[in-house]
Amino acid sequence: MQKTIEGILSIVVAIILLQTLYFKFGGAAESVWIFNQLEVEPWGRYMAGFFELVVAILILIPKTRRLGALGAILTMLGAIAAHIFVLGIVVQNDKGLLFALACITLACSVGVLIMRTIRKR
Repeated sequence: MQKTIEGILSIVVAIILLQTLYFKFGGAAESVWIFNQLEVEPWGRYMAGFFELVVAILILIPKTRRLGALGAILTMLGAIAAHIFVLGIVVQNDKGLLFALACITLACSVGVLIMRTIRKR
């Protein structure tokens, strides 16, 4: 059962991370605005997208799942900090959706990391 839950949480993390790549790599206006506010546009947007792609792949592979979860945790802590200290919870009238997705991804990644660590003992 734990293996199934871990797999589901990993898929949730990967789906959320992968769906944002279109916006980051495609130069969507909201994504460009976010990284302009952070003063790292465009290189920060591309680096974040590349890192999220790698993390999404790692979390889907059981042997690298712990590393992927750790990468997702670090990425989401950065995203949440950016929302709290620079962007605000609501970004361009999104009703807090991006912030909520970051929190969900963080929670799922922490769950995966905990389950993976417990199972390794």
